[in-house]
Amino acid sequence: MNFALILFVLALVTGIVWSVDHFWARKKRPAGAKDPWWVEYIGSFFPVILAVFLLRSFLVEPFKIPSGSMIPTLLVGDFILVNKYTYGIRLPVLNKKVVELNAPQRGDVVVFRYPPNPSLDYIKRVVGLPGDKILYRNKRVSVNGVELSQTQQADYLDRDRLFYTPRFAEKLDQVEHDILVEPQAPSFIPQIADFPHRQNCNYNAEGVSCEVPAGHYFVMGDNRDNSQDSRYWGFVPDENLVGKAFFIWFNFSDLKRVGSFH
Repeated sequence: MNFALILFVLALVTGIVWSVDHFWARKKRPAGAKDPWWVEYIGSFFPVILAVFLLRSFLVEPFKIPSGSMIPTLLVGDFILVNKYTYGIRLPVLNKKVVELNAPQRGDVVVFRYPPNPSLDYIKRVVGLPGDKILYRNKRVSVNGVELSQTQQADYLDRDRLFYTPRFAEKLDQVEHDILVEPQAPSFIPQIADFPHRQNCNYNAEGVSCEVPAGHYFVMGDNRDNSQDSRYWGFVPDENLVGKAFFIWFNFSDLKRVGSFH
């Protein structure tokens, strides 16, 4: 469901009704006559719908985390806010960038339209920028020939499955974040999609190496062995970016998580 399109249509319809009544129909009614109930009803919704449409189109948009691919950084059920303007101002509905601002940096957690199906929104961490050479071998990541440092932390407890997973602090440029790695999971990438720029990647039994094409990004989930990401379906085009995740504003199961993401 394209919620932005629905909001746009609602804002347009209620705006037309409000404008026709305010600038023309109201002047035709007898003095002292009340507005028709339906005109009053629709007109009262117009500024609210317009404000919501502009807010989520150009400033911030709320999202709910639906899967565990970003554990332990983001948990299923986290409600997050996404900065919509940090990577450039885009026209709503059309998703066309009209103002260039900042570019994504390694370590950013981004929301984007899933390349194989742009009607779906995904969230992952940016690992590779345009021109970067990414190597994922035996569960270790290297960027441009430099292997990312990993420091073992206390194991992560999945309270739903009562299952412990090794946790590591990984440093990506200036961003340090926790990742989960399951030693028993295979290093090779199964079920590889036939994605654009597939020729930029080389797969083997130890993992995958890729050179990120211009205008694209290589993204991965922090839950490394439970994330469908660029290793499987390829690169994220710049035009698919929605924004940068920056804040957990609610979680029904754990209020302590509010504000914990940075």
